[in-house]
Amino acid sequence: MATDQASSQLRERTAAAVERARDTMLAAQTADGYWHYAVENKVSVGAHDLLAREFLGVRTARETAGTAAWIRSCQSGDGGWPNFHGGPDDLPTTVMAYTALRLAGDAPDRPHMRAAADRIARLGGLERCRNSTRLWLALAGLWPWEKVRTLPPELFLLPRHAPVSLHEVGCWARQTIVAVSVLGALRPVWPVAFDLAELPDWKEPGPRIRRRRSPRGPLRRRALAAMRAWMVQRQDADGCWGAGHSVTVCTLLALLVLGEPPGSPLVRSAVRGLETFADDDGPMRRVRFSHSPVWDTAHVVLALRAAGLPASHPALSRAAAWLLDRQCDRTGDWAVHRPGLQPGGWSFQFANAHYPDCDDTALVVRALRAVASSTAREDGAVVRGVRWLSGMACKDGGWAAFDADLAVGLLRRLRITDANVLLLDGTTADVTAHAVETLADEGPRYARTVQAGADWLLRAQENDGSWYGRWGCNHVYGTGAALPALRAAGLRREHLAIRRGVAWLLDHQNPDGGWGEDHRSYLNPSWRGRGESTASQTAWALQGLLSAGVDGTAVLRAVDWLVRRQLPDGTWQEAQYTGTGMPWRAPIRYRSYPIVFPVLALTQYLKEPKNAT
Repeated sequence: MATDQASSQLRERTAAAVERARDTMLAAQTADGYWHYAVENKVSVGAHDLLAREFLGVRTARETAGTAAWIRSCQSGDGGWPNFHGGPDDLPTTVMAYTALRLAGDAPDRPHMRAAADRIARLGGLERCRNSTRLWLALAGLWPWEKVRTLPPELFLLPRHAPVSLHEVGCWARQTIVAVSVLGALRPVWPVAFDLAELPDWKEPGPRIRRRRSPRGPLRRRALAAMRAWMVQRQDADGCWGAGHSVTVCTLLALLVLGEPPGSPLVRSAVRGLETFADDDGPMRRVRFSHSPVWDTAHVVLALRAAGLPASHPALSRAAAWLLDRQCDRTGDWAVHRPGLQPGGWSFQFANAHYPDCDDTALVVRALRAVASSTAREDGAVVRGVRWLSGMACKDGGWAAFDADLAVGLLRRLRITDANVLLLDGTTADVTAHAVETLADEGPRYARTVQAGADWLLRAQENDGSWYGRWGCNHVYGTGAALPALRAAGLRREHLAIRRGVAWLLDHQNPDGGWGEDHRSYLNPSWRGRGESTASQTAWALQGLLSAGVDGTAVLRAVDWLVRRQLPDGTWQEAQYTGTGMPWRAPIRYRSYPIVFPVLALTQYLKEPKNAT
C-alpha cells in the first residue's frame, strides 16, 4: 500500500511538473511562431568575433567591452579557459581568449593576464596550438604565415572523382577549407597594435604591415576565380555562409582579399549577418557559433504535444507554418553524391538553404506529423522531407549528418587539420537512430530502409553495450537514441542488443538517480557515462529505458530526480554542455535541452502503464 501511494504521489508530482514546463514553453514562443532558446559555446568564438571586427574596421568600444567581460567571466581558477563547464583548460582556447583581451586593452601585467600567460606556458606554449589558432594569429600579424598549414587553391580545380576532392569532406570543413585556402595563398595581414612577446614560443613574424600577395600564374588565378564564384553563390539570404559564425568570417575575409569592395552589398549583408550571432546580456556580450531555431522549434512542438496540447492549438499551428516556410527547396552540395534526389530537407538555422541536414529533417517530419491538419501543403512538405531523408541513407544503411557516402581519402594525410574528426561526416548512431525512428512511422514503403538502418545500429553497438553519440554527449546520448529507434524498427525488448543497452544505462546511473557524462569521454573511454547528473542526460537515459520496457526502481529514481530538480519557473538548471558540435573541440550548451527533454521523458513515463508498480 505504501509503495502504491508513493508511486501515485510521484505520478501526481510528475504531471504537475509537466504542466509547469508546458506553460513555460508556451510563453517562450515568438510572435512569428518559432522557439529559439539559443546556444552557448566556448569563448574562442567571441575572440574570433573581436578579431574579425578589428580586421573589418567595425569593432566598437561597446562590443569590445561586452565581449571582453564575457571572456573574463569564463576564466578558470587555474588561469586558462576550458571548452566546457567544469572541463580542463584548453591551450588554443586560452590563447585566443588572451589575444582577444589584449585587443580589448587588458595589459599583460594585470593579475588575470599574468595568470593566463603562466597557464599558456604550463600547457605547452604557442608552438603547441592548433592550426586554426595559428591562422588567426597570422591574420593579426602575430604569427608567421609560413607556420600555418593550408591547401593550395589549385586542388579546387580537380575533378569530382580525383583522389583529393573537397566533396568528400563534411560540409562545414568544405566551406572553411575553401576560404582558408584563399587566405593561405594570399597571406593577408591586418596588423594589431600589440605583440605577444610575453608568451612562450612567440616569434616576431616579420614586418607587421598590411599586405596581400598577388596570385601568381594562370592556374592559380583560375583557381582563385573559381573559388570566389563558389563562395559568392553560397551566401544565404541573411548574409552568412552556412549560418555559422566561423565560416562566415573566414569566407568574408577571403572575399575581401580577392578584391571584393568593402562597401559592396555582399560585404554589408555579411557584416549585418554577423551581428545576429551576439547576445547582449547586461554587461556581457556572448557570441554564439550558430542559431538553433528549427531544432528548438521542432523539439518544443513534440514536447507540447506529448504534454497534452491539442494538435489544433494556435501555438502549434503557428509553429507548423513557420517550419513549413523553412523547408529547403534548392539543390545543395548534398546532390553531388545524390544527384537524382529532389530537395526537401530542413536545416538547423533560420536561413541555411544550401545545407539541410538529416537530423533536423527527421525531427521536423515528426513534429509536422504530430500537428498536421492534413492540408495539401503540409502533406506535400512531409512527403518531400521523408523522401529526401530516405534518399540520404548511406550505402552501409546508416545516416550521416549533411551528406552521404563521403570518403575523405587522401585529405586525411595532408594534415590540414589537427584531427580527422574535423573532416568527417560519416554515419553516426544518433543521426541514424533519429532517421530510423522517423521512417518507421511512415509505413511499409520505407520498411527496407528502416531495416537497413536498424542493422547498422546493431553493428555499431559498442562492446560495452552502449552507442557513441556524435552530436550529443556522448554514450548516454547515443544509447538513449538507439534504444527507441530499435524498438520502433520492430526489435523486441528481449533482443540481446536491447538488453545490453539497458544494462549499460543501468550500470551508469548515478547514486542520486540521474545520469551525466563529461566531454572527456570523447578522449578517454574511462569517462563513458561518467559525470555530474544533468537534466537532459537523465532524460535521454530515461527515454531509452522506457522505450525498452524497463520499469521499477531505476526508472522511479530517475523520474524523482527530474521532478525534484525542476525550478519554480518550470525549467531545469543545467550549466553543463551536453551538446556536441565537434567531439571534444566544440561542446555546446543548448538552452532548450533542460526543458524539452525532461518533458518528453516525463510524459513518456506517465503514459507507460507498468511504471506504477
